[in-house]
Amino acid sequence: MVVGLPKRWSFLGFFIAFLLLTPLLALLVTAALPDGEVFSHLLETVLPTYVANTALLMLGVSLLSVLFAVPAAWLVARCELPARQFFQWSLLLPLAMPGYVVAYVYTDLLDYPGPVQRFVRGLLDATGPGDYYFPEIRSLGGATVMLALVLFPYVFLLARTAFMEQSLSLLQASRIMGASEKASFWRLALPMARPAIAAGVALVAMETAADFATVSYFAVPTLTTAVYDTWLGYGSLASASKLSMIILVAVFLLIYLERFARRRQQLFQRQALTGQIPRLHIGPWRWLGAAYCGALLFASFLLPLGILIGYAIDYFDVSWQSAFWQYSWNSFSLSALTALLCVVLALVLLFVGRISPRPQDGWPARLGATGYALPGTVLAIGVLGPLTWLDFGINDLCAWLGLDGPGLLFTGSSAALVFAFCVRFAAIAIGGIENSWRRLSPSLDMAALSMGKGPVALFFKVHLPLLRTGILASLLLVFIEAMKELPAALLLRPIGFENLATHVFEFVSDERLEQGALAAVVIVLVGLIPLIFLNRSLEKEG
Repeated sequence: MVVGLPKRWSFLGFFIAFLLLTPLLALLVTAALPDGEVFSHLLETVLPTYVANTALLMLGVSLLSVLFAVPAAWLVARCELPARQFFQWSLLLPLAMPGYVVAYVYTDLLDYPGPVQRFVRGLLDATGPGDYYFPEIRSLGGATVMLALVLFPYVFLLARTAFMEQSLSLLQASRIMGASEKASFWRLALPMARPAIAAGVALVAMETAADFATVSYFAVPTLTTAVYDTWLGYGSLASASKLSMIILVAVFLLIYLERFARRRQQLFQRQALTGQIPRLHIGPWRWLGAAYCGALLFASFLLPLGILIGYAIDYFDVSWQSAFWQYSWNSFSLSALTALLCVVLALVLLFVGRISPRPQDGWPARLGATGYALPGTVLAIGVLGPLTWLDFGINDLCAWLGLDGPGLLFTGSSAALVFAFCVRFAAIAIGGIENSWRRLSPSLDMAALSMGKGPVALFFKVHLPLLRTGILASLLLVFIEAMKELPAALLLRPIGFENLATHVFEFVSDERLEQGALAAVVIVLVGLIPLIFLNRSLEKEG
């Protein structure tokens, strides 16, 4: 902590936080504008359906994620299981799979013309859909299952960690008092893990509320698709902003619940751990447990990836064109620039908060992290307003000076995408680097300052070398999230701009994923990098 830190450092921190908050502030202003009664019309007709579908989807995905994840987390953390260490990290892999790609793969398998229903018709000697019943994959229920398959690892990761870190003395006490392993699980282990599970459920619900591509592909009207359709269909930015505010209220409520759950979890973790919990020997049931984990991994990751690789091989000549390299370069350059900017912004915000004696200088980092709560469709609306105002302002100034204006300098280029991605993913960089920074003792700062080093020298010569792991992890995580981000890219991309995510989604929308499978495989394989890095970090901490 530096006494007498120049106020320009505080100004820099608050200025960065203001830039990152600009889309949210613009959204509030836009929502207050008149909308020509479009919102009133939606409220009287389809808005209740949008809200109901969104609520049911969030509830269904959350419940299914718990049902998928908690048994797997318990088996991996507490039981002697064949291939236990393999499942411990491999069940995180579905996070690398875009939900809309999984939706397409299963639609291709389970729809009426697909191989599964052809097999059923042959087995039942049926000639048409009226001769037998088969669940409709293109429905709210289908979207619920697809999203749960790619989002359950959030719950699995937190629940597994909670089960592994539970107090050995408490579990031993329950056994001494005559409780069976089954009773200990239901009465002790599961209630103690409940805050972690609740935090994972909150993350799953937030991601579900933000999903656009999967529900759009299944034609399930939700609030995110309503924002998209109202903006582009009705041409009413104010109505789309009002719909966005409904999403934001739900998301911020989930954030509050998640933080409350994590606070309770931290209080529990202060209890002493007296040793490693011995794993349960469940006899022949261990093979059933391994089969469950294997089936979950197969359904959520191995099967979709295998089909994608098959498509990519069969249509390689069609996909391997010069345009593919251009789309790959667009994705790589956009994601790399976003990751670099997010890490730089996070370092500045956190450094100011660490070395300043003023408590309020810690606020910018918290404010700058709120952008992650904005779903892509909502973020696009918030970004478009200030950048459009800035474009018009620059052109008006040039006209007043008698110069030729630059035109749509921001909204007509990829600058809008970079800004939107930075607003959304700065929170990931802030969180990752903050965890590393907390491990640095304040005595390091005081020692450097006592030797006459200033804040800049303190950062570059002391902090930066010690933060390399956190910085690398943040770079990777932001890079992969930017590679997969679709709604903001669809709405803010300049004319003629395509990246891998928009390229794949266009093929999915046209029922031609086979031709975009190579791009989807690239997105998935690149997404495996931070998951492997995360698993190694968890193993080292363990």
